[in-house]
Amino acid sequence: MEMDLAGQITPLLTSSGLELYDVEVTSGAITVTVTRPGGVDLEALASANSALSAYFDDHDPMPGRYNLEVSSPGLERRLRTQAHFEGAIGETVTLRITPAGGTAERVTGILRSADERGITVEADGVDRTAAYSEIERARTVFVWGSAPKPTPSKGGRAKRGVPAEKKG
Repeated sequence: MEMDLAGQITPLLTSSGLELYDVEVTSGAITVTVTRPGGVDLEALASANSALSAYFDDHDPMPGRYNLEVSSPGLERRLRTQAHFEGAIGETVTLRITPAGGTAERVTGILRSADERGITVEADGVDRTAAYSEIERARTVFVWGSAPKPTPSKGGRAKRGVPAEKKG
């Protein structure tokens, strides 16, 4: 159902300058995640919500009542499809992987590759591969800023926030 729905609403979103990132249908809810280069603002989300609501009024996507949620992927976005993983290559990701017959484990590292078979993540200097069928959950991880620069403590140089002594 999600693939059919994605095919139906993609042209509608594209005409609004948005790209469909994901669509998820659960009991009583349709969640549509949209994106575009430069990000998505509230005005774009409201416009997409209105357009999708009107479309779904005419083309009822599921029986009974449901909630429509339209959002952007955010800084820490879910990865569910091959295209999601391909778009996140080079980023920090966290995964919950359960190999066939194995125990679930959490892996956090840099996503190095994604293809039709699965992904490769570099975690702690070691490449880990996983088939899509082994990935229970995955998302990108937002890394706050870069590592702080060390501040010298000797030689009369200033420490961060502390003025150097004047020599004179």
